[in-house]
Amino acid sequence: MYSETEDLIRALAESAESVCRHYLPAGRREGSYWIVGDLQNNPGRSLFVRLTGPASGPGAAGKFTDGATGEHGDLLDIIRERTGISRFPDLLAEARAHLGRPQPVLPDRPVPKKAQAPGGTPAAAARLFAASMPVAGTLADTYLRARGLTKGGMTSALRFHPKCWHRDEGQTSSIPRPALIAAVTDGAGALQGVHRTWLAPDGQGKAAVETQRRAMGHLLGNAVRLTPHDDILVIGEGIETMLSLSEAAPGLPVWAALSSGHLGAVQLPKGLQRLYIAIDRDPAGQRAAERLSARATEVGIAVRVLEPLLGDFNDDLRATGKEALRQHLAGQIGLEDRQRLLG
Repeated sequence: MYSETEDLIRALAESAESVCRHYLPAGRREGSYWIVGDLQNNPGRSLFVRLTGPASGPGAAGKFTDGATGEHGDLLDIIRERTGISRFPDLLAEARAHLGRPQPVLPDRPVPKKAQAPGGTPAAAARLFAASMPVAGTLADTYLRARGLTKGGMTSALRFHPKCWHRDEGQTSSIPRPALIAAVTDGAGALQGVHRTWLAPDGQGKAAVETQRRAMGHLLGNAVRLTPHDDILVIGEGIETMLSLSEAAPGLPVWAALSSGHLGAVQLPKGLQRLYIAIDRDPAGQRAAERLSARATEVGIAVRVLEPLLGDFNDDLRATGKEALRQHLAGQIGLEDRQRLLG
């Protein structure tokens, strides 16, 4: 049976480089891929779009993967993110226009109301965050406590949405699911994006879906500021990782960059004197720490790296408990900060 959507996706894939040049102009072609920083068209090398390959299945042309966030999809998803178009019929119309195809003739209908700010923008992120509720007593609280984290309800950077829209690759419609919502803010405290973690119906883990996390808005250079900071700051990747440090040592001022790719690009605040980088025990995390450390050192900020015993600090917390993690951190925190940060 003929499907115009599938036909448009195939046609876009056949013109994958043209689509990328138009909607992701900050990138460039390297071999069989278009490489760019992210879906927001920031410069970088995290997002890969396959330009050649079969029409469907593994290695298909037009498929993308963001190595920093885990996001993946097809060229229609890229067009949606770059244009902010939320209605699927309008998205198909945009794809037709790019391909030079005629639009279908539709019966007369009333002029639609002025559209709201498009999805994927800081304005859309702000609407989602405003529509969410405090974490305490919600499924998000249940989820965090299942990971040994009791302080999630004490930070204004985290909220809960009971019906946050979710769509996996290949699905044509979205499904509302409960989600942990994190505010991504800039140096002035302005909300620039949100990070969504979709949760299981009972809150005991993440949702049983292919894409469990997704971000929207402007992430590069910004972070989830979980606690206030002064002249000392601890930055790492995941929200659960950084909450684990705060759990073991409440005096630690912690930010989450959300991924190794974004960790290396976080904009450091003015007046910062000492930076602790909490890495995940993997090559990507170590490389990101090296990039951030080099940037901090260039402007005179002293840097130390905090390493977990296991894969990340949440693994440590759940395996060994608060006190053991606290003692492990005490061996890595500088003497000048130990009393101040660990009490």
